[in-house]
Amino acid sequence: MTASANPHDDIATVLITEEAIAARVRELGAEIHAAYPAGEAIVLVSVLKGSLVFVADLMRAIPRNVEIDLMEVSSYGGGSTESSGKVRILKDLSGSIEGRNVVIVEDIIDTGLTLSYLTTYLEGRNPRSVRIATLLNKPARRLVDIPVTWTGFEIPDEFVVGYGLDFGEHYRNLRYVGVLKRELYASIIGEI
Repeated sequence: MTASANPHDDIATVLITEEAIAARVRELGAEIHAAYPAGEAIVLVSVLKGSLVFVADLMRAIPRNVEIDLMEVSSYGGGSTESSGKVRILKDLSGSIEGRNVVIVEDIIDTGLTLSYLTTYLEGRNPRSVRIATLLNKPARRLVDIPVTWTGFEIPDEFVVGYGLDFGEHYRNLRYVGVLKRELYASIIGEI
């Protein structure tokens, strides 16, 4: 894959605009705030690297004190665009979540395999609650039923990048979510 010097040139179509994302993130922040009684701690657990942009905007949209922690997990191998189903924790939480309200912040839910594993893993740490907030939900590819509390946008089965989502570590900095041109990834997933 060779990314263009201008990342916008590699986008087939803009799926979700910067303005639509900003408006929905504000709504999600208000919804998360309203879901917990005043005074109860909320810990946003960002699943790196893709959700980093989303969690940064989301935490600023929640009108109360929140904490963040970071986890990095991998279920992809060898440049693949498909989840292997085998999850490895590359970076664990830095603090305790025992007795706390945890919101897993994810960029996109695809098959659900990684998030299913991560939810079970975090529930084993004895939090008060574990809920999920995702920017993008792609139900057409779901292999495991995942109870998602907050969804930004439901999207079709397209290869998307931008607003934190990447392909080969490119395109994360786009302020919108766009569909990547098929010729840039087709050889990797076995398409013509």
